[in-house]
Amino acid sequence: MRPVGLRTPSWDFSPSTLRIERELGLLYDSSLMADDDCYELLEDGEPTGIVELPVEWIRDDAVYFNMHRFSGLRPYTAPETVFDIFRREFDRAREEGGLFLLTMHPHVTGYRSRIWILERLIEHIQATGDAWFATHAEVAAYVRDHPA
Repeated sequence: MRPVGLRTPSWDFSPSTLRIERELGLLYDSSLMADDDCYELLEDGEPTGIVELPVEWIRDDAVYFNMHRFSGLRPYTAPETVFDIFRREFDRAREEGGLFLLTMHPHVTGYRSRIWILERLIEHIQATGDAWFATHAEVAAYVRDHPA
């Protein structure tokens, strides 16, 4: 199956990224932080047909647990605190009728002492009874097909 979207490594969107995404005919990008909800990327003020699924550091597990690569310092945020942050982010997104897009890495949250964060978060979200769990491609297609 051919890729339909891109998330740049470490969200390093370069001056060439959009051109490459357009050449590849991609449906979405998920590398930028300009909003909480999805929007269409523009190039020189013109629509590109590429939907942005915005990311944000507060919803990324790496900032709470990863070692700072230049100083060698390891931050410590208790897993309970990370769960609370993610839960509150979801709850507010739900109140607003918006997107909750979480970034998790298997080498960060995939450990025995942390995987419960994802498990409990899924349980919390499912308990609402009205959340849609979707792939990036499904969200981007929905946004494309239902312009605001």
